[in-house]
Amino acid sequence: MDTNAQKGGSTVAKTALIAIVDDDLLVRRSLERLMKSVGLRAKAFASAEDFLHSGHVHDTTCLILDVRLPGMDGLELQRQLAATQSRLPIIFVTAYGDEQVQAQARQAGAVDFLFKPFSEEALLNAVHLAIEATSCF
Repeated sequence: MDTNAQKGGSTVAKTALIAIVDDDLLVRRSLERLMKSVGLRAKAFASAEDFLHSGHVHDTTCLILDVRLPGMDGLELQRQLAATQSRLPIIFVTAYGDEQVQAQARQAGAVDFLFKPFSEEALLNAVHLAIEATSCF
């Protein structure tokens, strides 16, 4: 696959910060390594609250977000970000195939909604689209 996000070819891709919010440590580590392997900066968080209090919300280019989290879930984080007029592109990932949740997330502006297990290619394609969308703002 020949994308700027993977090759790190664009300026936006080189400076992009991909935030990963997932309560599963192995998923966080795996996704963080994947992003770094294609030249993207990545930072992982165990909860929505950790992300919100991290100081990285405003410099995040794309958010990879689990739907089901302890405390605030992914959809609630999406709502809170939207309430602050955030245009942060969100890619939802989930192990639970709920079409209603998927429709809700997409209607609220999610870039993509991937069901675990998903391919690295599918995720990287979604990240690339999110980075492109961010560079248009």
